[in-house]
Amino acid sequence: MSAEAAALPAPVKGNARFLALALGSAGVVYGDIGTSPLYAFKESISHLRGAGGALATHDVLGVISLMFWALMVIVTVKYVLILMAFDNRGEGGTLSLMALVQRAGGRAARVIALIGMLGAGLFFGDAILTPAVSVLSAVEGLTVIEGIGPHLQPFVVPISLAILAGLFLAQRHGTGRMGRWFGPTCLVWFTAIAALGIPAIIAQPQVLAALNPAEGLALLIHRPLLAPAILGSVFLTVTGAEALYADMGHFGRRPIQVTWMAIVFPCLTLNYLGQGALVLANPAAATNPFFLLAPSALQIPLVLLATAATVIASQAVISGAFSMTRQAIQLGLLPRMTLTPTSEEHAGQIYVPQVNWLLAAGVAVLVLGFGSSSALASAYGISVVGAMITSSLLAVVALHRLRSRPIWQAAGFLAPFIAVEAAFATANLTKVAHGGWVPLTLAAVLIGIMLAWTRGAARLARAEQNAVPVADVIAMLTARPPLRARGCAVYLTTEPASAPTALLHNLKHNQVLHEQVVLLTLESVSRPRVPDAKRVTLSDLAPGFKALTLTYGFMESPNVTRGLALARLQGLKLDIMRTSFFLSRRTLLPRRGRGLGRLQDLLFVFLARNAVRAADYFHIPPSRVVELGAQVTL
Repeated sequence: MSAEAAALPAPVKGNARFLALALGSAGVVYGDIGTSPLYAFKESISHLRGAGGALATHDVLGVISLMFWALMVIVTVKYVLILMAFDNRGEGGTLSLMALVQRAGGRAARVIALIGMLGAGLFFGDAILTPAVSVLSAVEGLTVIEGIGPHLQPFVVPISLAILAGLFLAQRHGTGRMGRWFGPTCLVWFTAIAALGIPAIIAQPQVLAALNPAEGLALLIHRPLLAPAILGSVFLTVTGAEALYADMGHFGRRPIQVTWMAIVFPCLTLNYLGQGALVLANPAAATNPFFLLAPSALQIPLVLLATAATVIASQAVISGAFSMTRQAIQLGLLPRMTLTPTSEEHAGQIYVPQVNWLLAAGVAVLVLGFGSSSALASAYGISVVGAMITSSLLAVVALHRLRSRPIWQAAGFLAPFIAVEAAFATANLTKVAHGGWVPLTLAAVLIGIMLAWTRGAARLARAEQNAVPVADVIAMLTARPPLRARGCAVYLTTEPASAPTALLHNLKHNQVLHEQVVLLTLESVSRPRVPDAKRVTLSDLAPGFKALTLTYGFMESPNVTRGLALARLQGLKLDIMRTSFFLSRRTLLPRRGRGLGRLQDLLFVFLARNAVRAADYFHIPPSRVVELGAQVTL
């Protein structure tokens, strides 16, 4: 901090920090929902275009009305005003809410875990679609440029792939310097889309009648056969709303709420009203109303700005997928993966190569397979609405357990939102045959992996319950002391009361024990972060034997080297260069039999064999690691 900044009064510094967080949230939190005007209205109105592209005034007003009230009910009321009140020590998101509810205790733990897995799986289904549809919709703006637009149509897919390839290749470097421009760029974007809408609204003020919810209801009543298709496309307006809750830990509740109410919601409303006004004046503009709002001289700059905004939206979703992966690993829902920090200042910025390249491959397949944003829009939304419903169901349980409300009262309070989301979900079911199966299939695969992993981990824990109690081992060593080697031996164990397999193998084969033995347990808890003051628990088991527990939240990456440094401050005496870390390398064997159980066992064994080595994941110096094998039948 500069001397000038340090000299500022506390209220001024607080306001500056608040404004910085609000500006940052405009890019990261609202990138996805902020780029919906590129395609949401175009796709919604396309179902109503008659012969020759004719459109009735009430149809246009009805579509805009449905979009405005979807933003009002789902985003403003549910997420901004209600759901963000259920934070897990400042963190949000489906898995964070699941952990919060589980920590409150009560029954139906498995059902709650399953709802959380479903929400996480559907989030990943959304993460693979957002970059594809967003970037394609922006690059397609080139096709409306007068004179050269039709000639650029064949280049839309190659240009989109090149932009997306650069985006995924840049992930390993982190957002870093580029991330500083996310907020300002999106602020320019929101200002621009509002400015585009205002002149059209002034020219066609009757479009303001769309703010009346009766217009939207009348459209659904008078067009019952088209209602499901219209609602399915209108839902594209609120895709990205889950980010408001998921990114709460990065920016805080108030900055996100203020940014939505003061900037994002008004700008989105003005742009959607402007697009509707343009189509009222010129029905032919319904082919691409967003870009046709701009004068021809500004269309190329608008395409460039839209491309930058969609890249930011894609980056936000990819970063969200990385954060969701870390949460799932820490909560025991997924096997260990490589988690590489990309910032020394922000612990939340990480890179997960396995997830990055799976997303990159999936996005490339979608762009090549569908070829246009309109085709992708047919697949978009079904996973998002599923994730929204899971958050609503978890919110019912949270209201019941955390706010001590009767279950009927909690369900009744959130019933209107669940009903609206259920209507959108029903409408989106029409998309399944037209590409909606893609995110659903991906979500199903991920949920299957989570179920296999959690079930396999539970079976493995039960298989190891017959381990020798550590108290018995200490009593045996006291009665018959073995040879003692100099230095310290650290044995990783998941069960502090049982002797680690590596310790028993070392005694059996080497018949030696180090001067100091530390049984190390790494514990993950259902809160986001654990302060350093509460991270270390150290106790004496016997002379030369200590039990050490390092506790981490689900938003943290375990670091044994740093944890041992904290333990030394509490009296643990060890020299890292004279310390050996003994790990058990388990060879897992599936049980005999057939059916679903054996298939899940085989999947668990495959995942366990391909998980990141414990030494790498827990940041243990590789030159100090000794691995001893063991065979376990599930």
